[in-house]
Amino acid sequence: MSNHELYMKRCLELALLGSGYVSPNPLVGAVVVYEDKIIGEGWHQKIGSAHAEVNAINDVKEKHLLPLSTLYVNLEPCAHTGKTPPCAHLIIECKIPKVVVAISDPNPLVAGKGILLLQEAGVEVIVGVLEKESTELNKRFLCGIQKNRPYVILKWAQTQNGFLSPDATQMSKEQFEEERHITGLIVQKLVHKWRTQEDAIMVGTQTAITDNPALNARAWKGRAPARIVLDRQLRLPGTLKILDGTQLTYILNASKNEQQGNNHFMQVDFEGNWFLQALEILYNQGIQSIVVEGGSKLLHHILAIQLWDEAQVFYSPKHISTGVPAPRINGQLHDTHELDGMRLNLYLNQ
Repeated sequence: MSNHELYMKRCLELALLGSGYVSPNPLVGAVVVYEDKIIGEGWHQKIGSAHAEVNAINDVKEKHLLPLSTLYVNLEPCAHTGKTPPCAHLIIECKIPKVVVAISDPNPLVAGKGILLLQEAGVEVIVGVLEKESTELNKRFLCGIQKNRPYVILKWAQTQNGFLSPDATQMSKEQFEEERHITGLIVQKLVHKWRTQEDAIMVGTQTAITDNPALNARAWKGRAPARIVLDRQLRLPGTLKILDGTQLTYILNASKNEQQGNNHFMQVDFEGNWFLQALEILYNQGIQSIVVEGGSKLLHHILAIQLWDEAQVFYSPKHISTGVPAPRINGQLHDTHELDGMRLNLYLNQ
């Protein structure tokens, strides 16, 4: 690994520390290097707060070394004034002579303007170091900018004999409760960790009724995601956990737009491509990523219309007597892991 790649790798590690706190902004880390030594580092810690470049420069104790140093950052420095001043201007003011960037920023407000501004000021700019890794890190942000919708992740667990869950209509309540947990506690805790890193979780009507999920992150410290539930005919009882008002919840329905505390009723046209319509509306509400956790009908619909980006599928050795069939995934296998006696496959929609 070259020195450029080594320092950019550190930028990516720092950027990840902002996961769950900066959306819909990108994850960005930065380091300042003088004579092959990191003398300052920082990351974008919270939406509206200082950007990574600012924090890295402020972390440098001996400011007289800045004109002799190189700044590494995994995303092009901004050249516009948003919630904070332009980072490119600060770099120029500090007389940093060289900047190494992983990827340019496709945001129309930036889109090469930061790099051009630096170059016009005489700063040497290198672009493309760990480009693939940096693109992967900010896939949610890039999806929003390029497609005007959130990054969609499908997630489910299935038994060895191909079921998502037991069939509540074919067994007693006691038997259903005994068989419905396909994954173990370790996986369940991991899923809660993942929830803190995404903007929203979505379930269908029947899942909300049958499972009565809270869709929070109670098993892991961090931000609770927004909840999205499909309720076309507004038939969900108000006693459900998902409607308890404890966190931001969007109720997709066919008849009304209305806000009741944290519960936002959002009308969509179910005669058309309602899912794409909902994604675009939610993106305009600041939702950059959505995890669809069920149920079967909703997962099948999204897979059929090919409007997803990633699928996380847990394969359990468990057998259940009868149940709801799992969807058939038609994506490209990207990665696989063994975890707590289960196999986790990551698929990408190509």
